[in-house]
Amino acid sequence: MHDNQFTYEIVTLPSSLPLDGAVRIELVEGVPIFRASSLVQGRIEALLTKQKESALILEEEKELDEYEELDDYLSLVNRMIRNSSLTQNQS
Repeated sequence: MHDNQFTYEIVTLPSSLPLDGAVRIELVEGVPIFRASSLVQGRIEALLTKQKESALILEEEKELDEYEELDDYLSLVNRMIRNSSLTQNQS
């Protein structure tokens, strides 16, 4: 796969995901890193805590799966940005 090709697709976003303030950007060694906001992290932690204590209802399971998919997506974007930054720095 070439660096310019992007084939990952998210089908749906969690219904509880706020449209504003869902992602924050941090600079790590001059490279922007995308992370879930504290609000989103709190919701994920609440779902994980509930999952440990009792079974999640179907909608909560789906929501947690969608957050996991979003986390995977952000990780992919961060890797691509980091790799691009490393490539540019080596040139």
